[in-house]
Amino acid sequence: MKKLTVAIVTLFGAGAIAAAGAAIYIYSGAYNVGADDHHTRPVLAIMETVRSQSIARHARDIQVPDLNDPELILKGAGQYAAMCTQCHLKPGMKDSEIRPGLYPQPPDLTQARVDPREAFWTIKHGIKMSAMPAWGGSHDDMTIWSMVAFLQKLPAMTPAAYKEIVAKAPPDDDMDMGDEGDGHSHEHEAGDGAHETSPQIPAN
Repeated sequence: MKKLTVAIVTLFGAGAIAAAGAAIYIYSGAYNVGADDHHTRPVLAIMETVRSQSIARHARDIQVPDLNDPELILKGAGQYAAMCTQCHLKPGMKDSEIRPGLYPQPPDLTQARVDPREAFWTIKHGIKMSAMPAWGGSHDDMTIWSMVAFLQKLPAMTPAAYKEIVAKAPPDDDMDMGDEGDGHSHEHEAGDGAHETSPQIPAN
C-alpha cells in the first residue's frame, strides 16, 4: 500500500512538473506561430490524423443529393471561380500569389476528386487553424452542394473546358467581389453569345 501511495504521489508530481513546464513554454512566447515555420513531423502527423478522422466522423451521416444535375454543376462552377481558385487552383493554373504562403498547403482540387460528404462538411464548416473558412455562414446548403457537384467534374476538365463553363455560370451573388455593375466576378467575362449554348461537362 505504501509503494502504491508513493507511486501515485510520484506520478502526480511528475504531471505537475510537466504542466508547469508547458505553461512556462506557452507564456514565454518561444513557440514560433509563423506560417513559414513548419510543424515537426510528429506534430504534423497528429494534426493531419485529427483532421481527417474528425471530418470523416462528422460527415458520415450526410445525405448526398443528385450531383449530376447540369444546372447544379454549372452553378458550382461560378461559386468555385469566385471563392476557391486562389487556394485550390484551376485547370492550367500552377500556383497563385497567396498559395505558397499558406500552411498547411491547401489541396490542389484539379488533381483529385474528394468524397462528396466530406467536401460538403468541410466547405460548410471550415477547418480550424488553417486557411479554410466556414462558407456555411454566407451560403445555403444547396449552393454548397453545387460546389461539391462541380468538384466531382473538375479533375477531368481541360483549361478550355473550365473557362467555358465558368463563363456560362451564374455569378456568386453572395460574394462581394468589389466589382462595379452586375456583380459578376472577373472570371465571368464572355462574349454576347456566352449563354446561347450549354457548356460541355466532362463525364465521370
